[in-house]
Amino acid sequence: MATTEKRVTKRRAETRQRLLDAASEAFAEEGFGRSTVEKVCERGGYTRGAFYSNFASLDELFLAMWTQRSGELLDGIRTALEGELENVRDVHAVVRRLVGAIPIDDAWYRITAEFTAHALRTPPLRDVMAARENAIIATLIPIIESHLKKVGRTVPDPVALVQALIAVHDGTIVQCLIEPDNPAAFERRINLFTRVVLAYSTEGTK
Repeated sequence: MATTEKRVTKRRAETRQRLLDAASEAFAEEGFGRSTVEKVCERGGYTRGAFYSNFASLDELFLAMWTQRSGELLDGIRTALEGELENVRDVHAVVRRLVGAIPIDDAWYRITAEFTAHALRTPPLRDVMAARENAIIATLIPIIESHLKKVGRTVPDPVALVQALIAVHDGTIVQCLIEPDNPAAFERRINLFTRVVLAYSTEGTK
């Protein structure tokens, strides 16, 4: 019985992941607003029944996709900052590592930009996204604080710092996507991140 349940659980996880992958393709190519459950099922090779046994709606599917991508992003940031910091002696070097761990994904940007607009028109969904973004901020705070401390910086208001970094990310990613072959756009992004970190932190550790 346990073996059967394990097979069912594994199969369900595989179905769920294939639906997430199919939805990602549909949202990126056709737009969230023009995608339907039927189109996602067609891409994934499943029936509507399979979809609704995993997700109540496309909104719920997107939130699951966002949770997955956020987890991958946070893991990437942790990995990038976990290495030896012997050669990382200043804020600029820490920021370069941090920014390098944040992927600039054209498809994902298009998906999230359109879904955000949809959420702004749907108050309950907007509240869910705000709560999840706050959870991401709470996860990032100790990671960023601990590594800035290693280069002699203290953060008086860590929430404000992370919110400012997210704002810089959102503002500069468009420039990088518009000019993907322009190294200067990427350097400006790193310099802006560095300026924000310096503005929201002070010399010395507690």
